[in-house]
This record gives sequence, structure tokens and C-alpha cells, in this order.
Amino acid sequence: MNKASLLGVFVGIMAILVGNALEGGSAGSILQGSAALIVFGGTLGATVLSFSGKDILLAARMFKSVFYENKMLPNEETIISDVVRFASKARKNGILSLDKDISRLEYGFFRRAVRLAIDGIDPHTIQSTLDQENKTFEEERGRAAKVFEAAGGYAPTIGIIGAVLGLIHVMENLSDPSKLGTGIAVAFVATVYGVASANLILLPMAKKMINNIKDEIFLREIIVEGVSGIQAGKSPFYLKEHLNAFASKHKN
Repeated sequence: MNKASLLGVFVGIMAILVGNALEGGSAGSILQGSAALIVFGGTLGATVLSFSGKDILLAARMFKSVFYENKMLPNEETIISDVVRFASKARKNGILSLDKDISRLEYGFFRRAVRLAIDGIDPHTIQSTLDQENKTFEEERGRAAKVFEAAGGYAPTIGIIGAVLGLIHVMENLSDPSKLGTGIAVAFVATVYGVASANLILLPMAKKMINNIKDEIFLREIIVEGVSGIQAGKSPFYLKEHLNAFASKHKN
């Protein structure tokens, strides 16, 4: 579980609730079912209209990646260690000797990359194939992240619509001044929902997804570099130094 993401959501929501309490407001004053229905229902409708069903479903699956780490995704140290081990074994016993090792690789992209090398595919073909797979991966996941980004753009506007609808209701009851203050306060709750959901949840989630995609693409690039080195018969020591330098450059 990604504790930082959970902490971020918790701190953001609690800041609003505590701030509201310090201003003398109650939790009940910002809990309005009609405002929630207008903002969240309207935002959902606008978002679904903007994207294909495939993108919506993928975005729903990626929601989990914001709060839970992919256990199948290796870290860069593990990848480099595996590449060095494979390179050493391939130089001693030939690249075909790696056939039994790839079954233990949990990350599918790594497994496929090594399989292509074992099968004797031309290095240029392997490079172009893996690069295209990475490009497709980045584009598909990027569109899914944009689902949340778009929702974060729609929510504040839908919140304004909710506020206007509330004010229309207030104007219809001008004959009863005692209800004006409460009515106006309720009307603006929709604006709070729209702005808060966009800036505390939806847009940060989209940003986190994009960062996760970039991190995974980087790991894939290390794998491509490593497999290319194994296929070229480069020394394990060289590969280790090269991939560590590659990783350091990315961090900087």
C-alpha cells in the first residue's frame, strides 16, 4: 500500500474539515446530498462522454495503482542484478542457457524481452519491437490518466452549475428572509465539492498516475539496454556499470 497517497488524501480532507470547524462551521453544513449528486454525477457524465469505454475501464483499473504498488514490478536494482547474472551465464554457456531462467521472471516485459533474445531475433528488430511496445504502453496508460485529469477540469465548473442552481432556489424564496442565509450557504457547497475534489483528489491522482507511468517506462528502458547488452555478448562488469550510470542519469 502506498502510504504517501493515503496520507495526502487524508491531510487534504482533514485540512478542510478542521478549517471549517475553526471558522465555526459544522460538518453537517458541508454535507449536502443534492450538491454531491450534481457535482459528482455531472462530472462522471461529462468524463464518460469525453472518452472511450476502453479508456474509462483502464482508468478504473489504474485507480488501484495510486494507492497500491505493483508487486510484479521489479525495482532497478533487481533488474540490473538479473541482467548481470544473465549476461554472465550467457557468456559461459550461451544465450540458450537462459531459457529456464526466464520462467522465474515475474515482470512480463522483462520475460518477453529475454525470450526474443533467446529466440535469436535480430537485435535491431528486438529494439524496434520493444520500443514500440513501450510507446503503446505509455500512450494507453497516458490516456487513462487523462480521464482523471479531465474529471478534475470538469468538477469545478459543474460545482459552479450546482451553486447557480442553488441560488435560483434561493431567489424563489425571497419572501422568507429567514431562509436566505442558509440557502446561499448550501448553494455554495457545490462549489466547494467541485474545487476540492478536483484539486485534492482528481488532479493529484492523474499526476501520480503519470509519474508511475514514467517510472515504469524508465525500468523498461533499463531492461531494453540490458537485453541488448546480453545479446551483444558484453561483459557483466561493463553492463553493471553502464546500467548503473543509466539509472543515475535518470535520477538526476
